[in-house]
Amino acid sequence: MGVDPGLTRCGLSVIESGKGRQVIALDVDVVRTPADHPLAHRLLTISDAVEHWMDTHRPDVIAVERVFAHQNASTAMGTAQAAGVIALAAARRDIDVHFHTPSEVKAAVTGNGRAGKAQVTEMVTRILTLQQKPTPADAADALALAICHCWRAPMIARMAEAEALAAEQRRKYQATLKAAKAEAKPVPIKMSRSGT
Repeated sequence: MGVDPGLTRCGLSVIESGKGRQVIALDVDVVRTPADHPLAHRLLTISDAVEHWMDTHRPDVIAVERVFAHQNASTAMGTAQAAGVIALAAARRDIDVHFHTPSEVKAAVTGNGRAGKAQVTEMVTRILTLQQKPTPADAADALALAICHCWRAPMIARMAEAEALAAEQRRKYQATLKAAKAEAKPVPIKMSRSGT
Protein backbone atom coordinates (compact mmCIF):
# COMPACT_ATOMS: atom_id res chain seq x y z
CA MET A 1 0.00 0.00 0.00
CA GLY A 2 1.41 3.36 -0.99
CA VAL A 3 0.40 6.53 0.87
CA ASP A 4 1.17 10.10 -0.14
CA PRO A 5 0.39 11.85 3.16
CA GLY A 6 -1.15 15.28 3.28
CA LEU A 7 -3.83 17.13 5.21
CA THR A 8 -5.72 18.59 2.27
CA ARG A 9 -5.24 15.58 -0.03
CA CYS A 10 -3.91 12.19 1.07
CA GLY A 11 -3.25 9.74 -1.77
CA LEU A 12 -3.91 6.03 -1.13
CA SER A 13 -3.02 3.12 -3.39
CA VAL A 14 -2.73 -0.63 -3.34
CA ILE A 15 -0.67 -2.58 -5.85
CA GLU A 16 0.38 -6.18 -6.16
CA SER A 17 3.89 -7.17 -7.13
CA GLY A 18 4.62 -10.10 -9.38
CA LYS A 19 7.80 -11.57 -10.77
CA GLY A 20 10.66 -9.16 -11.30
CA ARG A 21 9.36 -5.65 -11.77
CA GLN A 22 5.80 -6.61 -12.65
CA VAL A 23 3.24 -4.61 -10.66
CA ILE A 24 -0.54 -4.41 -10.93
CA ALA A 25 -2.72 -1.57 -9.64
CA LEU A 26 -5.58 -2.80 -7.46
CA ASP A 27 -7.04 0.43 -6.06
CA VAL A 28 -6.29 4.14 -5.81
CA ASP A 29 -8.09 7.08 -4.22
CA VAL A 30 -7.52 10.46 -2.59
CA VAL A 31 -8.90 11.44 0.82
CA ARG A 32 -9.71 15.14 1.00
CA THR A 33 -10.20 17.27 4.11
CA PRO A 34 -11.37 20.90 4.08
CA ALA A 35 -8.72 23.40 5.15
CA ASP A 36 -11.22 25.26 7.34
CA HIS A 37 -11.99 22.20 9.52
CA PRO A 38 -10.23 21.71 12.87
CA LEU A 39 -6.92 19.85 12.62
CA ALA A 40 -8.08 17.01 14.90
CA HIS A 41 -11.12 16.35 12.68
CA ARG A 42 -9.01 16.39 9.54
CA LEU A 43 -6.59 13.85 11.05
CA LEU A 44 -9.55 11.71 12.16
CA THR A 45 -10.94 11.69 8.61
CA ILE A 46 -7.56 10.56 7.25
CA SER A 47 -7.21 7.97 10.02
CA ASP A 48 -10.69 6.52 9.36
CA ALA A 49 -10.02 6.24 5.61
CA VAL A 50 -6.56 4.72 6.04
CA GLU A 51 -7.79 2.22 8.62
CA HIS A 52 -10.66 1.21 6.32
CA TRP A 53 -8.15 0.64 3.49
CA MET A 54 -5.86 -1.40 5.73
CA ASP A 55 -8.75 -3.54 6.98
CA THR A 56 -10.20 -3.99 3.48
CA HIS A 57 -7.00 -4.62 1.49
CA ARG A 58 -4.83 -6.15 4.27
CA PRO A 59 -1.51 -4.95 2.81
CA ASP A 60 1.77 -6.69 3.66
CA VAL A 61 3.61 -3.39 3.93
CA ILE A 62 2.88 0.35 3.83
CA ALA A 63 5.13 2.72 1.86
CA VAL A 64 4.83 6.33 3.04
CA GLU A 65 6.52 9.43 1.68
CA ARG A 66 9.12 10.66 4.15
CA VAL A 67 8.58 14.27 5.17
CA PHE A 68 11.46 16.17 3.68
CA ALA A 69 12.66 19.77 3.83
CA HIS A 70 9.80 21.93 2.66
CA GLN A 71 9.66 25.65 2.05
CA ASN A 72 6.27 25.93 3.76
CA ALA A 73 6.59 24.88 7.43
CA SER A 74 2.84 24.46 7.97
CA THR A 75 2.58 22.17 4.92
CA ALA A 76 5.50 20.08 6.19
CA MET A 77 3.88 19.90 9.65
CA GLY A 78 0.55 18.78 8.19
CA THR A 79 2.28 16.14 6.07
CA ALA A 80 4.19 14.87 9.10
CA GLN A 81 1.01 14.72 11.19
CA ALA A 82 -0.82 12.75 8.47
CA ALA A 83 2.18 10.40 8.12
CA GLY A 84 2.14 9.84 11.88
CA VAL A 85 -1.55 8.89 11.84
CA ILE A 86 -0.84 6.42 9.01
CA ALA A 87 2.18 4.87 10.77
CA LEU A 88 0.16 4.49 13.98
CA ALA A 89 -2.71 2.74 12.18
CA ALA A 90 -0.22 0.35 10.56
CA ALA A 91 1.55 -0.34 13.87
CA ARG A 92 -1.79 -1.25 15.48
CA ARG A 93 -2.20 -3.90 12.77
CA ASP A 94 1.42 -5.06 12.93
CA ILE A 95 2.04 -3.94 9.33
CA ASP A 96 5.59 -2.90 8.42
CA VAL A 97 5.98 0.74 7.43
CA HIS A 98 8.77 1.98 5.17
CA PHE A 99 9.43 5.65 4.46
CA HIS A 100 10.84 6.79 1.12
CA THR A 101 12.04 10.27 0.20
CA PRO A 102 10.50 12.00 -2.81
CA SER A 103 13.81 11.73 -4.71
CA GLU A 104 13.98 7.95 -4.04
CA VAL A 105 10.47 7.54 -5.41
CA LYS A 106 11.16 9.68 -8.48
CA ALA A 107 14.43 7.87 -9.18
CA ALA A 108 12.78 4.44 -8.85
CA VAL A 109 9.88 5.28 -11.15
CA THR A 110 11.47 7.62 -13.71
CA GLY A 111 15.21 7.07 -13.33
CA ASN A 112 15.59 10.74 -12.36
CA GLY A 113 15.45 11.85 -8.72
CA ARG A 114 14.50 15.37 -9.81
CA ALA A 115 11.64 14.42 -12.16
CA GLY A 116 8.56 16.60 -12.18
CA LYS A 117 5.05 15.52 -11.20
CA ALA A 118 3.98 15.20 -14.85
CA GLN A 119 6.86 12.82 -15.59
CA VAL A 120 6.08 10.71 -12.50
CA THR A 121 2.41 10.51 -13.50
CA GLU A 122 3.35 9.54 -17.07
CA MET A 123 5.69 6.76 -15.90
CA VAL A 124 3.21 5.44 -13.33
CA THR A 125 0.60 5.25 -16.12
CA ARG A 126 3.02 3.31 -18.34
CA ILE A 127 4.38 1.00 -15.63
CA LEU A 128 0.89 0.00 -14.50
CA THR A 129 -0.51 0.03 -18.08
CA LEU A 130 -3.41 2.21 -16.96
CA GLN A 131 -6.06 3.32 -19.45
CA GLN A 132 -5.81 6.91 -18.20
CA LYS A 133 -3.51 8.97 -16.03
CA PRO A 134 -4.34 8.88 -12.31
CA THR A 135 -5.55 12.25 -11.04
CA PRO A 136 -4.96 14.29 -9.00
CA ALA A 137 -1.18 14.09 -8.67
CA ASP A 138 -1.59 12.74 -5.11
CA ALA A 139 -3.10 9.53 -6.55
CA ALA A 140 -0.16 9.13 -8.94
CA ASP A 141 2.27 9.84 -6.10
CA ALA A 142 0.65 7.15 -3.92
CA LEU A 143 0.99 4.63 -6.78
CA ALA A 144 4.60 5.73 -7.34
CA LEU A 145 5.38 5.15 -3.63
CA ALA A 146 3.95 1.63 -3.81
CA ILE A 147 5.92 0.88 -7.01
CA CYS A 148 9.10 2.30 -5.47
CA HIS A 149 8.79 0.08 -2.43
CA CYS A 150 8.01 -3.06 -4.46
CA TRP A 151 11.11 -2.47 -6.57
CA ARG A 152 13.35 -1.48 -3.64
CA ALA A 153 12.09 -4.13 -1.17
CA PRO A 154 14.59 -6.86 -2.19
CA MET A 155 17.50 -4.43 -1.75
CA ILE A 156 16.09 -3.20 1.57
CA ALA A 157 15.79 -6.81 2.77
CA ARG A 158 19.38 -7.60 1.72
CA MET A 159 20.64 -4.48 3.52
CA ALA A 160 18.73 -5.46 6.69
CA GLU A 161 20.24 -8.96 6.54
CA ALA A 162 23.74 -7.52 6.05
CA GLU A 163 23.26 -5.11 8.98
CA ALA A 164 22.02 -7.95 11.21
CA LEU A 165 25.00 -10.10 10.20
CA ALA A 166 27.42 -7.23 10.87
CA ALA A 167 25.83 -6.63 14.30
CA GLU A 168 26.18 -10.33 15.14
CA GLN A 169 29.83 -10.31 13.99
CA ARG A 170 30.50 -7.21 16.16
CA ARG A 171 28.89 -8.92 19.16
CA LYS A 172 31.01 -12.06 18.66
CA TYR A 173 34.17 -9.98 18.19
CA GLN A 174 33.49 -7.96 21.37
CA ALA A 175 32.90 -11.22 23.29
CA THR A 176 36.19 -12.63 21.95
CA LEU A 177 38.07 -9.48 22.97
CA LYS A 178 36.50 -9.54 26.42
CA ALA A 179 37.46 -13.21 26.89
CA ALA A 180 41.03 -12.59 25.69
CA LYS A 181 41.36 -9.61 28.01
CA ALA A 182 40.13 -11.69 30.96
CA GLU A 183 42.67 -14.44 30.19
CA ALA A 184 45.54 -11.99 29.79
CA LYS A 185 44.86 -10.18 33.06
CA PRO A 186 47.82 -10.81 35.40
CA VAL A 187 46.94 -12.40 38.68
CA PRO A 188 48.52 -10.49 41.56
CA ILE A 189 50.98 -12.56 43.63
CA LYS A 190 50.82 -12.13 47.35
CA MET A 191 54.20 -12.29 49.04
CA SER A 192 54.31 -13.50 52.55
CA ARG A 193 56.74 -11.78 54.92
CA SER A 194 58.83 -14.14 56.90
CA GLY A 195 61.67 -13.28 59.23
CA THR A 196 65.25 -14.47 58.68
